[in-house]
Amino acid sequence: MLRIGTRGSKLALWQSQWVARQLEALGERCETVIIRTRGDKITDVALAKIGGKGLFTKEIEEALLAGQVDLAVHSLKDLPTELPEGLVLGAVPTREDPRDAIVGARLDDLPAGARVGTSSLRRTAQLRRLRPDLRIEPIRGNLDTRLRKLEAGEFDAIVVAVAGLKRMGWQERIAEIFEPRTLCPAAGQGALAIECRAADGRVRALCERLHDPAAGWATAAERAFLTHVGGGCQVPLGVHASVEGTRLRLYAIVLSPEGDQAVTGELEGQAEQAEALGTRLAQQLLESGARTILQQVYGAKSESLSDRRDLTGA
Repeated sequence: MLRIGTRGSKLALWQSQWVARQLEALGERCETVIIRTRGDKITDVALAKIGGKGLFTKEIEEALLAGQVDLAVHSLKDLPTELPEGLVLGAVPTREDPRDAIVGARLDDLPAGARVGTSSLRRTAQLRRLRPDLRIEPIRGNLDTRLRKLEAGEFDAIVVAVAGLKRMGWQERIAEIFEPRTLCPAAGQGALAIECRAADGRVRALCERLHDPAAGWATAAERAFLTHVGGGCQVPLGVHASVEGTRLRLYAIVLSPEGDQAVTGELEGQAEQAEALGTRLAQQLLESGARTILQQVYGAKSESLSDRRDLTGA
């Protein structure tokens, strides 16, 4: 019996149960173990103000290291780029749509002063850049909670990940999907991460059978960019990779929190060089002005994204 560690939200359970079905198709029996994380416990504070590494993963990883579960299923964008010693990223399965969507109304149809909810500084800064006349307000809670708040009239629209809506069968609620160059997604958005113990050869071999190379290359490039560019939960940034055949194209943006400053860049190369491409694009953006944005936010001692995360929510 394989024990799968997961958060307890409807979306997290859908994701872990999807992985369980793939493993059961390989002849394994699976059990889901729900683990409450710090991010689940704190629901009345904006994510960027909480900070901290592994807000939605730390307790699950501790259970994995303690042998209480055999593998863990995360949204990849929640998983820090540096894993605890003894754990590895066993697989990135086929990726769902990585883009962001607005629910409630199309962005151009919202009147001046309309209230738009998002938990993400990344989305907030880009929305301010697109529509400075809107009121961008924080919204917390799981995806279904955010949709209920929208229906209750607390917001005129909310911005969330397309992937979560599709996985829950709620894609008909989407008013508009943003292309990455309009509103750039978070690193790893739309992808699942299956984490396991480095020493558990049997589980690692099973995970490898669920891995999708294209998703692995794309997210490796995005996470390498995240690691190298520096910044954190107080600096909004987005990065998106697409893979066609053996080629990978990478686009990224780093913004000031108010969205009034932005640096963008893109490059293309061999997909197998994904991490090197991510690192190279990060260096290009740093040299083109991203470093100045980081210094303005943090001062001369800007921190690494391996220590501070752009916590993006759903």
